Amino acid sequence: MENVTTVNEFLLLGLTSVQELQPFFFVIFLTIYLINLLGNGAILVMVILEPKLHSPMYFFLGNLSCLDICYSSVTLPKVLINLVSTRKAISFLGCITQLHFFHFLGSTEAILLVVMAFDRFVAICNPLRYPIIMCPQMCVLLAAVAWLTSFLYALMHSVMTARLNFCHSQKLSHFFCDVKPLLELACDNTLLNQWLLSIVTGSISMGAFFLTLLSYCYIIGFLLFKNRSCRTLRKALSTCASHFMVVCLFYGPVGFTYTRPASATSVIPDRMVAIIYSAVTPVLNPLIYTLRNKEVMLTLKKMFGRKF
Repeated sequence: MENVTTVNEFLLLGLTSVQELQPFFFVIFLTIYLINLLGNGAILVMVILEPKLHSPMYFFLGNLSCLDICYSSVTLPKVLINLVSTRKAISFLGCITQLHFFHFLGSTEAILLVVMAFDRFVAICNPLRYPIIMCPQMCVLLAAVAWLTSFLYALMHSVMTARLNFCHSQKLSHFFCDVKPLLELACDNTLLNQWLLSIVTGSISMGAFFLTLLSYCYIIGFLLFKNRSCRTLRKALSTCASHFMVVCLFYGPVGFTYTRPASATSVIPDRMVAIIYSAVTPVLNPLIYTLRNKEVMLTLKKMFGRKF
């Protein structure tokens, strides 16, 4: 039987072991983080302050922007600190906390994207009943369900991971604490943890993706066979295109990471994909929504005109 010792901290191996590249990565990730804060922060301020944006669509967009700020803040500040530190350590409690909030916010975003697809479905396919179905109370309820369900889901992972004994090593082959790298260091039987990761996480991410896809298929089918207006179809697709691009950017990397079994050869690909969904995607979200949304662009110009 292997010796079991109490682990008080983990050492994050980070993005690269090449010292010369670390200042370069620091500048890149600092820039990404600042753009994320400014871009998503601007959308959040617009949604709160601009009366024209007080609608269900922008309420959920505000939730998404808040999520993206928090999502990146879970990992990127620690990445930046480690890039300029000689000892890249994180406490056991800090590691489990980071794991919890990473899965909590990621799952909330997955469910929120489904809610946003449902909102577009009702707005396009049932416009007369849209104000009744998507009333303020329903919007708050849907958002609350997304946040609460995801918190409980993440709690499952954090509790199941925290109860493990770690004896193989304190070196974590990642730049933040996630379930798969931690399971590789455990000396207990991790079959249940791996099953929960593959089945539960895979079901949430892929289930949410297919529900979102189904909503858009129904919207396109409705417009093609019932409405039969090319102009309306073009306008609806333009409205939904931004959301669908965000969906693809989010679910692609997540599905690649969490629906595959862990292996030694998947460490580098997992790390590269993790950069996309933890750092790059939250930055692209505000750019996609502002560049393709006329109302947001007009509000930006209005705010910019007021200040300058």
